[in-house]
Amino acid sequence: MTFFIASVRNLSRLSGVVAALLIVAGALVVCHLVIVRYVLNESAIWQHEFVTFALIASTFLGSPYLLLTNGHVNVDLLPLYLGGRLRFVLALLAAAISLAFCVLIAWTGFLWWEEAWTAGWRAETVWAPPLWIPYLAMPIGIGLLALQYIADILALLTGRAAPFGIQEKAGP
Repeated sequence: MTFFIASVRNLSRLSGVVAALLIVAGALVVCHLVIVRYVLNESAIWQHEFVTFALIASTFLGSPYLLLTNGHVNVDLLPLYLGGRLRFVLALLAAAISLAFCVLIAWTGFLWWEEAWTAGWRAETVWAPPLWIPYLAMPIGIGLLALQYIADILALLTGRAAPFGIQEKAGP
C-alpha cells in the first residue's frame, strides 16, 4: 500500500511538471504570436489554438498535483470545529463523493476522446489539428485525479494522513 500511495504521488508530481511545461509552452507561443503578427506582419495560423489547448490540458493534467499539495480553494471552517472522529468521517465522505465525480468525468472524457479518435475529428480551422490530442488530456488528467483521491483515501484510512491535513492537538 505504501508503494501504491508513493507511486500515485509521484505520478501527481509528474503531472504537475507537465502542466507547468504546458503553461510555459503556451507563454512562449504567445510571444511567438506577437512577433509573427505584429513585428513580421504575417498571419498567425496555429498559435491561438495551441495556446488554448495547452492551457486546457494544463488544467486537467495539473489537477492531481493540486490535490496532492492541497492547493485548491478550501473552506475549512467546518473541519476546524469538528472533533477528530467527525472530521475523519467528513474527510472520507468528501473524498468518496469527489472520487465518484472524477470517475464519472474520466469515463465520459474517455468516451468523448474515443469518438474523436475513431471518427477522425479535426478542428475546423486552417491548422486543423486532430481533436483526439487535446481531448486526451481530460481522461488522463481526471483519471490521475481519481487515482490521487484513492491514494488520499487509503492514506487517511491507514493513518498516513490527517483528515483535511489538520493534526489533533496534543493535550490541554
